Amino acid sequence: MTDFITCDLISKPPSDDSEETPNTAGSREMDCDQPIFTVLNGNSVKQSETKPGDRTMSCAIGATSPAATTSDTESGISSGECELCVEHECELDWFCATEQKVICRHCVVVGSCQAHTVTPLASRVTAVRNQLVDVCEKIQLQAQRIERFINQTLTAKEQSLQSAASRAREQVLAQVSAARETLEEEEQRLLEEVQREEERVEQCLLTQRAHWSQAVASLSQTRSNLVHTLTHLPDAQLANCVQELAEKVEETEGVGEPCDTDKLNMNPGCSDSKLLKGLWASALLLGPKTYGSVYLKFDERTVSPLLSLSDDLCTLTFLPKKTRESPCYDPARFDCWPNALGSPSMSSGTHSWVIDVGQSGAFKVGVCYASLERKASGNESRLGYNAQSWVLSHYDGDYSFFHAGKKVPLLVVKRPKRIGTLLDWLSQTLLFYEPDSCAVLHSVTHEFSAPLLLACAIGDRSITILH
Repeated sequence: MTDFITCDLISKPPSDDSEETPNTAGSREMDCDQPIFTVLNGNSVKQSETKPGDRTMSCAIGATSPAATTSDTESGISSGECELCVEHECELDWFCATEQKVICRHCVVVGSCQAHTVTPLASRVTAVRNQLVDVCEKIQLQAQRIERFINQTLTAKEQSLQSAASRAREQVLAQVSAARETLEEEEQRLLEEVQREEERVEQCLLTQRAHWSQAVASLSQTRSNLVHTLTHLPDAQLANCVQELAEKVEETEGVGEPCDTDKLNMNPGCSDSKLLKGLWASALLLGPKTYGSVYLKFDERTVSPLLSLSDDLCTLTFLPKKTRESPCYDPARFDCWPNALGSPSMSSGTHSWVIDVGQSGAFKVGVCYASLERKASGNESRLGYNAQSWVLSHYDGDYSFFHAGKKVPLLVVKRPKRIGTLLDWLSQTLLFYEPDSCAVLHSVTHEFSAPLLLACAIGDRSITILH
């Protein structure tokens, strides 16, 4: 038979409140004269008599008392054994929030947790249980939202995906079809134009060939007649044929001299197309295979004394007269015009670069041969006014293209802050465009005979090579 030891802790009842708080418990001294331990043997357990209203906490070692089981059930602890305080051997029915542990009431009154924040274990368990309930409710609501997202949103998205993809495919096919149709029509038009131009030149060549062949035959006949007259006519008759000779000479001179004209050459403009040129430029600039240029910068040796060059060799600034200095002599430097050339040179492949012109009211951007004159004050070193340079010019609000002194006015709707240049060596094409919209400002096809350099001139503010 097992012996049970019952520990009775008897405290005085609270004066008013039905629930004891740690403060009231701590302000009341324990009555040490009360009997604390009673030893019982056998199956009979003699309980200590207590006065009505007294609180009794019973802890059974080796078995669980009904009171302890009831208390654990109400507080949320369903342990089959009663846990005791190691220090006071009393039931752990309080919770210390300061040390985050379970304690007994003696720890609250006289133990290490007198000044700590404590709550009844049942209250603490209730609070934790409520918190767990809130968390469970939140998880349940979150799970419901996820299920609703899966069942409603994702399902609707899956249903609309096919129609959206179908519309996108139709749009792509429609745009490509329209572009293809337009290109085919433009191709047909240009090929017909080239054919007409070829036939025109061929007809001119045939006409010229027939005309000059007839002229040669006529001259040969006239010459033969004159030779016959010279060799066979008696002197008396020869002396009287001056008038006839004059008529033959006049007839010969009337044949004229052959000359080469533009009519005998095919017009290169017959294959020009703004649509085709724009699409070509867009394909090069925006297509999957984009083209760039080597790291362009201004050659310090070429910069005119009218300009200043930034430390990174990318920005040119027009200088007022007061701030100009006379640099040391260099055969590569422009002395009279506010010009500067870039490096390195370009002689193959496809290149594109952008110049930030900002608010400059006077500038030129383009390309030139390295052989461009540097020291002269005339047109031979002025960009766009000789056969060695091709530039887009902006001055006094007007945009123009210059080459060999010929001016081509350009219609620019919106003043660009950046000017792009595209050089395709294979097709011998130089093209100026507006970078934001890729709108072509001007293009020219020329048989370039030498490597080209970036060429710029500025008469107001600054311009910068962008990388």
